[in-house]
Amino acid sequence: MFAAPVALADMPLAPFLDLNNRHPVEVGPALAMVDFERLVTISFYARGFADPPGFLLALDQDAPYDNANFRWFKARFPQFFYVDRVLIDAAGRGRGLARALYEDLFAQAGSAGHTAICAEINSDPPNPASDAFHAALGFETAGSAFHPHLGKTVRYIVRRL
Repeated sequence: MFAAPVALADMPLAPFLDLNNRHPVEVGPALAMVDFERLVTISFYARGFADPPGFLLALDQDAPYDNANFRWFKARFPQFFYVDRVLIDAAGRGRGLARALYEDLFAQAGSAGHTAICAEINSDPPNPASDAFHAALGFETAGSAFHPHLGKTVRYIVRRL
């Protein structure tokens, strides 16, 4: 078993930035440390595990975040948490770390009075592992969009609390 997720602000961010930047297809272009630090700072939920590294960043509907996927949810939901990224290092996959992060987020969101957790998954290029994982957590499709500047299509998903 593993310990509870820890606030990213209480850990060195370099391993998490490295993990993030190794997955551009899943989470977007590489970030500089200053941009990653800002994303952590504006997130309602920024927690993870140090070894192996894994983290989840989620923002509430009032976050100052200029992102097309975030704006899609903001136009449709008055109150929500948007999972911007969740990543677990390959050495930690299959051990329940991502599920633990989501369960912790669900508890935090429920305590804050929120009723919707939103995210997107690549549908082209496909990400079947993420599809299966999120479906098992109770997420349902809410829409989709093509992002020509990124050359990908995403499927928007929502889990009601």
